[in-house]
Order: sequence, then C-alpha cells, then structure tokens
Amino acid sequence: MLLHNYLEKQKIAIDEALDTLLPPEDQFPPQLHKAMRYCLFAGGKRIRPILAIAAAEAVGGNPENIIQEASALELIHTFTLIHDDLPAMDNDDYRRGVLATHKVFGEAMAILAGDALLTEAFKILSLGCRSGLHKPDHIVEIIEVVAEASGSRGIVGGQVVDIDSEGKTIDKEHLEYIHHHKTGSLITASVLLGGTLAHGTNQEIEHLKTYGTAIGLAFQITDDILDVTGSSEELGKSTGSDCNKGKATYPRILGIDQAEGKKRELYQEAIHALHSFDEKADHLRELGLYIIERHC
Repeated sequence: MLLHNYLEKQKIAIDEALDTLLPPEDQFPPQLHKAMRYCLFAGGKRIRPILAIAAAEAVGGNPENIIQEASALELIHTFTLIHDDLPAMDNDDYRRGVLATHKVFGEAMAILAGDALLTEAFKILSLGCRSGLHKPDHIVEIIEVVAEASGSRGIVGGQVVDIDSEGKTIDKEHLEYIHHHKTGSLITASVLLGGTLAHGTNQEIEHLKTYGTAIGLAFQITDDILDVTGSSEELGKSTGSDCNKGKATYPRILGIDQAEGKKRELYQEAIHALHSFDEKADHLRELGLYIIERHC
C-alpha cells in the first residue's frame, strides 16, 4: 500500500475512534466540549497514533486492536497545541489554518479544554484493561510511559526549558534536551505504546525506542527548518515566529545546512534501529522518510 493511502486509511480510523470516544458537543457543559473538539478536528496528520499503529504492525500485532489507545495520543498532542498557542506561551493566533482555540473560545476555556483533553487521554488508556485485548500489566506500563512523556520529565519539562532559553545562547546538548523532551518524548512513547500492546519482545521494544528517539528529534528539527523555509499557507500558522521570539532551534544554532544534515543523520539512525525487523516494519521506515521530507 502506498504511504499516502496508508496515512489516509489510518487517519479515518483514528478520527472515527476519537469522535466516538470524546463527549459530544452538546453534552453539558457544551462550551467546553465544543472547544475540545474544535482543535482536535481542525486538521492534523495524526502522526503519533499512526506511528503507534505502525509499531504494532512491526512486531506482528493487529493494528485494529490498538486504535483506541493510539487515538489517546492525539488528545495529548492536541492539548500541547492548544496550550502552546496561548498568549502566555507562543502567542499564536492560528493553528492548522484556522483561528487558535483561545481566539475562538477565550483563554480560560482554551486552558480548560487542554486540561480536559489530557485527562481524557488517560481515561481512554485505562479502558484497555476492560477490553480483554490487552494484558493489564501492559496497560499499566503504557500509562506510565505516556505519563512520563507528557509531564515534567517530558513535554512540560521541555517546554519550561524552551521558554527559559528564549533569547539566550545555549549549547547543542541543551538544545537537544529541549527538543527530545518537548517533541521527541511523545513520539517515542507512541512507538513504545504500539510495540508493547502488540506484545513485542524486550529486544524489539529497545529497537523501537531507539527508532522513536531518533525520529522524534528529527521531527522537531524538520519543524524548526520549516519555520524558516516554509510558507504560512502550507503550515497553517505564521512562519518565522521562532526567530522573532529568540527560540532555541537547530537552524538558529547550527544554520540550515547543518540542521538538514543532522535530521538526515537521525533518520539513518532510526532506520538502522529497524535492521532486525522484516517487511512488517516498512510503514515505520516510510514514516521516517515522510517525517523528514514533509513540507507542513
């Protein structure tokens, strides 16, 4: 199956799951549920849940068995986007080509919508214990992995250091910490979720972790480059904002050429991590290339 068709097929399945799992817009309090759904269904490629599905395939699992858990990852990702756009954070007016959540519903409702999406994600993950499809200890393990990737040891910690580094000169190790945590941690957790719930061996899980760590950092470097070279129309948000805010990015510290070289080096590292997998991991391999060559 061509990657484009694969991405579209999985996105449809994930969106159907999300629509079913989330409270409907008219459920009380409706303003909150409308705000939650607004950013979630405003677009998005669903890369994190699709990575989880591809990881499950790579270890010989049935991807249909993890759609629900994979979809929870998109709720966490959307929570980060809503909060990133807030005036106290990146202060962006647009996301995915439409007004940011706080511009439509107000800052207070945007904050609460993000909080609710994050909480709902863990409710969905916990439901795996009741489905009979997964071992309870695997669900507990995944909740631990995803929680760590989302909190002070992951996304939130990375964002704090990112904010603290604005306008400052930092070294490459400091920069790598920011990107590994604010972006890479959830991507790594995504492939671990898929591999664990599909009963991957300890060795397979370690290889998937290496893949996720490398491709997660490559993902953020690509984002940094696109903020410099991309267009607002393609990205669905303003470009050049990282530079204007003095953000610590790979292009700013290394230059565009070295940043390009670094992301391709990381891609090769990710692909090498899959050397012991057979053709069932081809979607993971193709997703790695897609991530570093995308234009939005």
